[in-house]
Amino acid sequence: MASTDERAVQRLALQGGLKAVASIEGRGEPKIGVEEFLAVAERFGLSASALERIRAIVEEEDWGTGPFLANYYSDLAETKVQAFERVARETFGTQYAIGLSSGTAALNSAFTAVGVGPGTEVICPAIGFFATAAAVVFARGVPVFCDVDDSLHMDAAKIEALITERTVALAPTHVMGGVCDMEAIMAVARRHGLKVVEDCAQSCGGQQNGRLIGTFGDIGCFSISAYKIVGGGEGGLLITNDERLYERAQGVAECGGLWRPDRFAPPRYDGELFCGTNYRMSEMEAAVDAVQLAKMPETVGRFRAVYTRILSQLGRYHQIVPQKLNDPAGAIGYCLRFYPETIELGERIVEALNAEGIGAGIRGANAGPDWHIYHSMLPITGTYGATEEGCPYRCPIYLERGGSASYARGDCPVADDLYDRCVNVGLNQWFTPADCDHVAQGINKVLSAYCDEDPEATPWL
Repeated sequence: MASTDERAVQRLALQGGLKAVASIEGRGEPKIGVEEFLAVAERFGLSASALERIRAIVEEEDWGTGPFLANYYSDLAETKVQAFERVARETFGTQYAIGLSSGTAALNSAFTAVGVGPGTEVICPAIGFFATAAAVVFARGVPVFCDVDDSLHMDAAKIEALITERTVALAPTHVMGGVCDMEAIMAVARRHGLKVVEDCAQSCGGQQNGRLIGTFGDIGCFSISAYKIVGGGEGGLLITNDERLYERAQGVAECGGLWRPDRFAPPRYDGELFCGTNYRMSEMEAAVDAVQLAKMPETVGRFRAVYTRILSQLGRYHQIVPQKLNDPAGAIGYCLRFYPETIELGERIVEALNAEGIGAGIRGANAGPDWHIYHSMLPITGTYGATEEGCPYRCPIYLERGGSASYARGDCPVADDLYDRCVNVGLNQWFTPADCDHVAQGINKVLSAYCDEDPEATPWL
């Protein structure tokens, strides 16, 4: 027979017995701790001696269970992703912002949110990185390329001829530090009841008539990355003032419904629930990008000051047409561009500019493929699908609606000409006034040697 003590041990704790596990003796190290912290510090390029001093400091700390670096929400404090999204709302003056894993993730979320899918088309610019049109295809829509004007941006006057009953959205792309003529583009979109997804990846901080790009369209998308003027690694941003579009974009980025107040509840309205994926931004990326985005106005201001100072000193030349600026005061200006009369003249000018110590380039007559111009975007122009069915180009829904996708060089002749003929001069935000003056003098020196001065020629500003 069991003793009184044995019966007490066997009695359930719910019945007043002793707990089977009164305490845990095992004590481990945090999953993410000192070594991980130092790996980040090392990535910043700190010296070995500095890293040793940092190690001595952080090893004195009680790390507890260590930090949680995924993008999930805390009631205790603002996460870094929440901080990034707050800075974005404050910067752009929008109601909603979503931090994402990349600019492409932002575009894919946006296109799905505005209704791109089988049987639909989106009008994209002939010049701009491949990711814009690729995100349309990934959402099961078909891109239709619109030619550009002398600004290298989508020509608003050429959009209406491309609109069909299948068109659901326009995707104006602000390229290489410039800005689209968003007021003209929005007028076309509203006249035809189309959604507008602005791709601002290359021009974060650009403006038209004092209004930040990304806030004209229904959704603004940004690449916040090491390759752009804002960002440290790989990140993205989506902004909007439309609650439903925000929720649908979150549905793509948060696996369909993880963002909802009650994630497991039935749909509250038609179109709220569908299968999404995971495009969440990490805490590590957000920690850097929240700081980067807050610096954006000062960064853009420095570029503009350099750009304006140089352009204001350039002469006018008969054989040179400067890039059209849809808003001279709103362009970022990290690159100065102009179109020589011929490619041959452009190649001579580029050679001379580089000899003068001014970094310049031109694609020229024998340029290879480049996924920044429509005719080289092979995954699209080849109408390849991920499977042999060839969707979305040969999707039965698309074909039943009269769709027929084909692409060839020559579809957008202005883009074909200007992209190869354009001379690009890179600018640095840290140029001093003296640096700017020397660059301007050097450009004038070269252009004067190869071109004819003409006070009636197109001005730079």
